Amino acid sequence: MPAQKPVRIDVVSDVVCPWCFIGKRRLEKALALRPDIPVEVHYRPYFLNDWIPREGISREQYLITKFGSVDRYKGIAGRVQAAAREEGLTYAADKISRQPNTTDAHRLIHWADQVGKAPEMKQKLMDMYFTEGADLTDREVLAKAAAEVGLGDVREALASERDVAEVEREAEAAKEAGIQGVPMYVFGGRFAVSGAQAPEYLAEAIERAANDVADAAE
Repeated sequence: MPAQKPVRIDVVSDVVCPWCFIGKRRLEKALALRPDIPVEVHYRPYFLNDWIPREGISREQYLITKFGSVDRYKGIAGRVQAAAREEGLTYAADKISRQPNTTDAHRLIHWADQVGKAPEMKQKLMDMYFTEGADLTDREVLAKAAAEVGLGDVREALASERDVAEVEREAEAAKEAGIQGVPMYVFGGRFAVSGAQAPEYLAEAIERAANDVADAAE
């Protein structure tokens, strides 16, 4: 009997999107609910804040620009912190002092995907940002993270424009496809689920996609 073809799951998200942080954990729980279904998970770039310059801006300036004031974000942060806590995650909003442009972070994930380490790289960057308050505009910080995940020394690559155009093209393609919010999960290239849905809901989507793949193979 031929081996079951893996279900491809493309996750369109950004490393500074708190619901993407939560959504990644929920997807992992969904995968655990369907251990019999082989999958391939790929993380695709999205710029939640494409107006932020490459060098980033202060967190205070970002919150004022996007939400009108720092205080206005506190209620939102509280809800996100509670949702993160339920998933065993820590969203330490008060530790974040800098809002990054995420081009370089997405480049690291792109490079990690080529060696099968994209989930680890994605998680590392989000843990650093949301839990530790790390500055993801600092290339030394990024290089250290990449080394810890097993990508080797990426300082020279980060200092170059390698794959910047590719990341920007993919992120733009997502918006041209109508994606206005993330996370967005695309199952088998056939249908999409938007938002950090419950693990059970995502598990049902995985099963549906697996059935579609099996039907197409018959």
